[in-house]
Amino acid sequence: MPWRHGRVKRLRLRRAGAMTFAILLAGSLPAPAQAQADASSCRDVTIPVQLAGLLPQIVHGRLCEPPGGARTVQVLVPGATYDSVYWDAAPDPETHSFRLAMNKAGYATLALDRLGTGASSKPPSALLTAFTEAGVVHQVIQAVRHGDVGSRFDKVILGGHSLGSAIAMLEAGTYHDVDGVLITGLAHHINPPGALIVLGSFIPVALDPVLSRLGLDPTYLTTQPGSRYAAFHAPGPEVPEMTAYDEATKDVVAPGELLDAAALGTVLPYSWRITVPVLVVLGGGDGGLCGPLATDCTSSAGLLQSEAPYYSAAARLRTYVLPGFGHSINYAPNAPDYHQAVTHWAGTMGLAG
Repeated sequence: MPWRHGRVKRLRLRRAGAMTFAILLAGSLPAPAQAQADASSCRDVTIPVQLAGLLPQIVHGRLCEPPGGARTVQVLVPGATYDSVYWDAAPDPETHSFRLAMNKAGYATLALDRLGTGASSKPPSALLTAFTEAGVVHQVIQAVRHGDVGSRFDKVILGGHSLGSAIAMLEAGTYHDVDGVLITGLAHHINPPGALIVLGSFIPVALDPVLSRLGLDPTYLTTQPGSRYAAFHAPGPEVPEMTAYDEATKDVVAPGELLDAAALGTVLPYSWRITVPVLVVLGGGDGGLCGPLATDCTSSAGLLQSEAPYYSAAARLRTYVLPGFGHSINYAPNAPDYHQAVTHWAGTMGLAG
């Protein structure tokens, strides 16, 4: 569908160029011998919403369905300085595309650009918090349930990464309108030394040589050029094409989103309000969350013990640790193991696609 705003057009061109660059970098790698063709049907959707009940906005998403459709859709919310691209990484999609893995497992996916990112509306950053974003995601879920995106689904799984997981917690705990919640890259114990590495990577968007050209509110934040591996991939292997792709497709975050996400999504047990099945997934080397005095990421059982006090019995909490990688687990070389864990969890919880 054509997008009318010049700023959105520039963003599409930037993203297309970034993807091309990353794909070219990845071109020297051998293609997986058993890779299957992507038979999914994908299209862009725009959903009208109101920010804080007052300001009309547009949320952009990418809806992908397997052949023959699906009964369950996963609505996916990306983390800070990411947008919908995070869920559908172009280099080696058989390994890194969560979207493709879920479509092949029989689930539809709707990967969203949070307000302020991607092709969604760009309000002043002061208006954005994790809580207001949760209200926007609630409106998206209602649109999905009403068939406003063009397809109807029996069940909705709300999935998030990092900040997106805090938004998912707040949405599910407030509105109780989803059938399952996938939390990745978020837990209730912070590892301060690692968290400082992430926080230290943030700069005002006006200082970024690429994103500064988009004319965004200068109070948005992004990450310093060259900081993505240390902040989001380490201690996983540094794969140049994936690091370059992550840098080339990075986006922004509003400071207010980070503040109340930390307060309401982690420090306070808002997750106790969730009354549907929950799966929590972390990278075993997530420096901002994992550590002897923080979250136990040594095993899935250890993570379950760490997180269980913050969820009710109704959540039927399950956990999974992806060993050897940091925060942004879709970029891990062993990401298919976590994709399989997600589909297994959904199936055992009666949320099959």
